[in-house]
Amino acid sequence: MPLLPDALRTELRATLRLAGPVVAAQLAHISMGFVDTVMVGRLGPEALAGVALGNTVFFFFAIMGMGMVRAVGPMVSQAVGAKEPRAVGRSVRQGLWMATGLGLVILLVLSNVEPVLRWTGQEPVAIDGATRYLDAIRWGILPFLGFAALRSFVEGLSRPLPVTIISFVGVAVNIGANELLMFGRWGLPALGLAGTGWASTIVFSILFGALAVFVHRTAPFAEHGVFAHIREPDSAYLRELVRIGAPMGASRGVESSLFMLTTVMMGVLGTTALAAHQVAIQCAAFAFMVPLGIGMAGTVRVGQAAGAQDEAGARRAGGVAMGLATLFMGGTAVLFWTLPRPLVGLYLDLADPGNAAVVSLAVQLLGVAAVFQLFDGLQVAAHGALQGLKDTRVPMGIAMVTYWGIGLTTGYLWGVRSGGGPEALWWGLVVGLAAASVLLVLRFHRQVGRAVREGAAVPDEKEGAPVPASAPAPSLDE
Repeated sequence: MPLLPDALRTELRATLRLAGPVVAAQLAHISMGFVDTVMVGRLGPEALAGVALGNTVFFFFAIMGMGMVRAVGPMVSQAVGAKEPRAVGRSVRQGLWMATGLGLVILLVLSNVEPVLRWTGQEPVAIDGATRYLDAIRWGILPFLGFAALRSFVEGLSRPLPVTIISFVGVAVNIGANELLMFGRWGLPALGLAGTGWASTIVFSILFGALAVFVHRTAPFAEHGVFAHIREPDSAYLRELVRIGAPMGASRGVESSLFMLTTVMMGVLGTTALAAHQVAIQCAAFAFMVPLGIGMAGTVRVGQAAGAQDEAGARRAGGVAMGLATLFMGGTAVLFWTLPRPLVGLYLDLADPGNAAVVSLAVQLLGVAAVFQLFDGLQVAAHGALQGLKDTRVPMGIAMVTYWGIGLTTGYLWGVRSGGGPEALWWGLVVGLAAASVLLVLRFHRQVGRAVREGAAVPDEKEGAPVPASAPAPSLDE
């Protein structure tokens, strides 16, 4: 007798087959941050503190923008489930318009962020390093968001492998560009932290350009004519993307701000705390890429089932994604508990007496990270499942209440006001993520039936008809 019902085993295989390349692509992206941290670590703890601050600020805005742009994903997956190919191309085109507009706004903000960093009371050496880094990497925000839009399209068609291959090429380019620009090889000047920022901008541009050429020339992506009529805004689809994407971006922004403001508070506690935080958060972020990729696969699977009005299939897809994410993070929690020093040793020389204080604190923070890993994996998978239902506004409210009202407040009161220090700040992360995971799981189970029954139609102003969501979901092999 099989351990699992046939339908559940089928969903498990389908999710793993889709999630594998998505997870690999996520690991490739975070590997760029890993490479940056390791190579900047060769410049010393002060440089590491600078890149920690600058990286956190950049990716706060980048992830918030990416959250909005990734509304392309549920739009495409539900159109696929409803067998409406024309809606696919229109969704992606408007996603690129959205990426351009958001990118210009974020570029303007990043160009004027230095006074805010000084106002927060960061140490001058960290601010100077962060500013040099941000002055270079800010130019990469437009290609970063454009790549996110095209990636959502490719994954929405359940064909994520091209993104994975292109992303790993980006990792190789990042290593070479860092070596050339940070340390001044082949006659180039040594730019230090500015060099790693320029390297990232180059990589983001290559990623977007490569994926754009691929989807323009390769079947089945080219069949959707993503770049046809690209100069013509489509108000109906753009409004729908904003309706779905604005809460998604806000949710990601709220979550990112939890980590960003924790980083800012770490900076107030000193460069040692900030450097240790950067090492430990990179370890946690690397592990987080797996449940994030599973959650993205869950968005597609839930979206296709919802588009076909298959309530049982949508519920099953969401449950499988949440179970897989939590199971994986349980394994990483054990790793963080049992092998913290070797993990820290990937970033810093454990034998260097100058790194002793940073290493000791980073090891302590990894012990706390082991706990929040479990909740972080569950909440991101639940978020992904809800996005597949195009349910984004209430999850945004849940994020605000749990990340800010509970997590950030707990960390500030315990870690800063009561003198609990860096570990207490991280326990605030645990509390916020735990509350979010419980509420988001409950929301999915309460909402899935209603969302599937109501369907999701996008008005077609040019044709005078809605985009239906009432056809069987295709298999991954179609």
